[in-house]
Formats: sequence, C-alpha cells, structure tokens
Amino acid sequence: MGQAPRAPYSMKQILAYSLLATSLLVAVPSAQAQLLPSTQPSQGASVGNGSLDRIVAVVEEDVILQSELDEAINAIVRQYASNPAQLPPKDVLARQVLDRLVLMKLQVQRANDQGIRVSDQDVDQAAANVAQQNKMSLDQLRAAVEQDGYSYAAFRQQLSDQIVAQKLHESIVRDQVTVTDAEVNNLLASPTYKAGEVHLAHIQISTPAGGGASDIAQAQAKAEEAIKAIQGGMDFNAAAIRYSDAPDALDGGDLGWRRLDEVPPAFADAVSSLKAGENTAALRGPTGFHILKLVETRQPGRQIVTEYHARQILIKPSEIVTPEQAEKKAQDIYTRVVDKKEDFAKVAKDESKDNTTANNGGDMGWFVKDAWGQAIAAQVDQLKDGEVSHPIQTDAGWIVLQRLGTRQSDLTDQLQRDQARQAIGNRKADEAYENYLRELRSTSFVDIRVPELKDPDEKQVSNTP
Repeated sequence: MGQAPRAPYSMKQILAYSLLATSLLVAVPSAQAQLLPSTQPSQGASVGNGSLDRIVAVVEEDVILQSELDEAINAIVRQYASNPAQLPPKDVLARQVLDRLVLMKLQVQRANDQGIRVSDQDVDQAAANVAQQNKMSLDQLRAAVEQDGYSYAAFRQQLSDQIVAQKLHESIVRDQVTVTDAEVNNLLASPTYKAGEVHLAHIQISTPAGGGASDIAQAQAKAEEAIKAIQGGMDFNAAAIRYSDAPDALDGGDLGWRRLDEVPPAFADAVSSLKAGENTAALRGPTGFHILKLVETRQPGRQIVTEYHARQILIKPSEIVTPEQAEKKAQDIYTRVVDKKEDFAKVAKDESKDNTTANNGGDMGWFVKDAWGQAIAAQVDQLKDGEVSHPIQTDAGWIVLQRLGTRQSDLTDQLQRDQARQAIGNRKADEAYENYLRELRSTSFVDIRVPELKDPDEKQVSNTP
C-alpha cells in the first residue's frame, strides 16, 4: 500500500529521510565520480583518510560509493542509539539502505531526463520551512544540522532530491489520476464506505514486477515469518524495520493518520475489524503482501466553520506600473472609498485588476478564512463588518478589502465530498506511482558490486535499459 502524501519537511524527517527511505546524505562530487573506474569494482578513489572508497553499486550512469552507504547506515544507527534492538542485523540494514539510495538515484535521474529542475529558491524555501517548523532561524538550523554530524551542503542536496522526487511524482500521476463526480457519489453511497480516521502502521513485502510463482511464495514466506515474530513478542515497529521493504520501513512502517476511505477497500474491511494495537494477517495485494496495524482511531465530528463575505479592489504592478506606483494607487483608492465615501462596488468595477471579482463590484462571495491566502486571512478576521482595510500587500498586488459579514456554516457534507474526492485521488496516485517505481527499478540497469549487499531472496539478473 503506497504512502499518502505527507506535509512538509520537519528537521527530524529531513535528517532521517534519506536514512529511512531514499535520499542521499553525501553528494558525490562530479569530478570524483568521473575518476572512479566504474568497470573495475576492485578499485576506488582515494578518500581523505588515505583509504580507498569503493563503488558498491552502479545505477545506470551513476554510482553509489561505500562512503555514502556507510554515512547513511551510521546516521540510522545514531538515530536508534537509544533503542538499537529495533534495528535489523547489519547486513539486512545495509541492503535496505542501499535499496533506498538506488531508488532515489533512479528517481533523480529520471526527473533530470524529463527536464525537471529544482531552483536554489525552491531549496531555500524548503529549508526555511524546516527552520520554521522547528522554531529556528536558518542559522540555528544550519548549526543543528552540523551539530548532528551532517554537512549543510549535503542537507540542502537532500532537500533538493526530495523536491525533485516529489515533482516527478506529480508529473507521473498528473495525467493518470482523475476523479469524477460519479466516483465520489459511488464511494459515499457504497455500503463499504467507512467514515472516521485511522492511524496505521504497515509491513510491506513486495514482489518484483512480472514476478512468478516462486517470487510470490518467497514474499509470502517472509510475511508469515514477520507475523510469527510479532506473535512471539516482537514490537510491530521493530518488525517493520526488520522485514518491510517499503520506503518507510526504517521509520517503523508508520503511515500516520488517514481517512478510512483512503485505505484500499480490500484492506479497509480488515482494518475495520481490528481493535487499537492489533494487526491483520498477511494480506495479498497487487504489489505483494501487507501486514497492517491499527494504532488508534478517531471519529469525525460536525465541521462548523466561520465563513466571511467580503469584496476587494486589486491593484497590480505591471510593465507600466511600478510596485511603488501600485501601492500609491491602492492608498488613493482607500482614501476615495473611506474618506470621500465613493461607492466601493463602482470603484472596484472601474479600477480592480482581479478578473474574477471586478465585474461583480469586487464581491468575493462567502469563503472560509484561508481561501484567498494568508494575507487576506490575517486581515479579514480583524475587520468589523462594513470596515475597509488599509492596502494589503499580497503576491498578486495591493488589495483594499471590505468585510461585509460573517456566518457560521455546517460544511460537513461538502467537506465529506472533498475528502472522498481526495481519498480516491490519493489512492489512485499511490497505486500509479508505486507501479511506476516498481517498473523503473525492474527495467533500469543496477549492478550491486558487493556480493554481501545483494538480496539473497532475489535472483540476480542484470537489467539493461
């Protein structure tokens, strides 16, 4: 079962994600990579301590070095220093981390092939989000990263790789995932529709794309082994770390909170029958076997929200209107409607540059607080009914806002439809991208150069692009 999209970047997630899932902790300098003799696995490049840094894997035209793998493994070991028993044996951990490094390399390569790029500004914003979520300045974030033994440049590269992978994900699912009103209606009317939210953890034992009966039997045997370990007293999170091959395995398989209707129907019934703390048997899915644990549940309440009615006049900078001139004009309009008592609606029709509201006298209709962005949300809540704001600076330009009224609305039904639509979309996106990654991995050239890092349960077959 694919993982639902997660929000944003917390420092804990960023520092751990490459260790846990797919990103690279140490970027390979391009000059060094060019010097590495990729056709001679016994050779390597000299590293700072005088030892040789061997190639452990060739991934298409790129390589993964022993130093990259060691750094990622060591970071995971540091993360679990207070509970090392949760980690699998060293050889299993090394293979898990290598698999995730390989998968990220492939995603970044494919994104580059498709012309997907990440700007410095994108990375700056992501770093700022991490700092803000952790109540830090950027300087404090840098210090925290380096104090934990990481290179800040590598940290930024890790952010860049994650953004690239997310953009690739969006590009892959964009044209494949559509949700119709009929699908939403069918889901809400279905006797299998489940309301409420569940906090889940999972163990995923995948079968290779195009795998045969022996592959399925091996995956099932591994899943049953995991079940026996859990029944024998092993903590579920520890079992996920040891047995799962999902990207979140080293995070204990935590799927977080999700609506029950987001869970694939084949699994939703099994989850619905669980009590908090219980787990399912090994469930067969299209990509392998899954073991789900219900951590806890919560039921939805009525969604009563405050809605605002307002109207606006937007003045935008342009090729002939400088930002300073736009600000001055917005201030003049404020004076006209407040001090000179000109009709707001008429001024909006004559002056506003917002194509969606100008012809309606600037009327924005009824909306929830954040619907028009944070700048308007911060002001509309402070205004009284009938009051006009001083010009507000937004990404679109300068806005003069008048609040007309407020009301309490029960949006439960509409939110339920929105959530059902999102649930269907998320499920389709998960399936589409998971299939894409399996196909990408199975059709790409990946040569594991170190015998002990090869998966003993898989037949080693060289795939050509």
